[in-house]
Amino acid sequence: MNDKSVSRRQFMGQAAATAAGVALGLGAAKATENASKILCYNPDMEYRRLGKTNIMVSAVGLGGHSRSNVEERSEIISRCMDAGINYIDACWDNEVKRDAKALRGRRDKVYLALSHGAKEVRNEDFRTSKKLLASLDELLRDSKQEYADLWRITCLEPGGRHSFNTACEIVDALEKAKKQGKARFVGFSSHDRRWIKFMIEYFPQVEVVCFPFTTMTKRAPQDSLFEALKQRDVGAFGIKPFAAASLFDTDKGPEDCNRRGRLALRYILHSNTVVPIPGMNRPEEVENVVKAVSERRQLDVQERAELETMSRQAWAVLPNHYQWLKNWQYV
Repeated sequence: MNDKSVSRRQFMGQAAATAAGVALGLGAAKATENASKILCYNPDMEYRRLGKTNIMVSAVGLGGHSRSNVEERSEIISRCMDAGINYIDACWDNEVKRDAKALRGRRDKVYLALSHGAKEVRNEDFRTSKKLLASLDELLRDSKQEYADLWRITCLEPGGRHSFNTACEIVDALEKAKKQGKARFVGFSSHDRRWIKFMIEYFPQVEVVCFPFTTMTKRAPQDSLFEALKQRDVGAFGIKPFAAASLFDTDKGPEDCNRRGRLALRYILHSNTVVPIPGMNRPEEVENVVKAVSERRQLDVQERAELETMSRQAWAVLPNHYQWLKNWQYV
């Protein structure tokens, strides 16, 4: 915010101007006549339209899960911004407070998505619109922010366990938060394809969704979630692109890990489906992610074989609490 706060009224006016001026089509854009409206614009970065939000986000974003403290996160964010990465995701209150501190003085230069995972619908005490909005108010207050760029409620991993009434409460809270100027855009995260599809088809208020997408993930040949996303013009972010770090063989050294990471991102970017948001613990990892964006997308025969091998190796060493990633082979 350049050391001066942007009021809720100001940001709502800016949001309307952005939506009017950045009505670009689906897909990627490296340099456009609307570049001045893209946050943190860098001509070497690629940007993609985030569905009906009409904002342009970098082809890769910064995931929230990391081991970094505020100072380390500040340096990582600086590297991201220099490279043109303009989307940051934080889904737990400690992540949100850390990132808000790291962004102090430049909050308006990026999109910060947030969630209060422990006090949202995974917790049965927070399954009403009133309680969800109170949770958002608490998170904004504690992180010293007036609004969220994207409030994406963290739902049960098997979202289908939520009742229809809870789904209605979720959407009511999202809609009210947007009308009250507490969130510019709204959505949710879940690890349940069928429930995500139901939610975006039944509730037009949903603008963005977040779900897993790994190197083993492919578009389903029939009844794909991506067809529904396209029809409803809903933006999508992909978490766990490195299969919770299971993709890496640390015994082979950092250069091998970097190469595997770039292969994974190239595969996901070539699919033209989601914006991957990998976690990054060091500035050097940011440089590697940015390098992947600039590299050739389509993998050659040797690279495809290598990706297949390392993906199967990752599947073999997935921790027990990440076995659910195997359910995301077809989307």
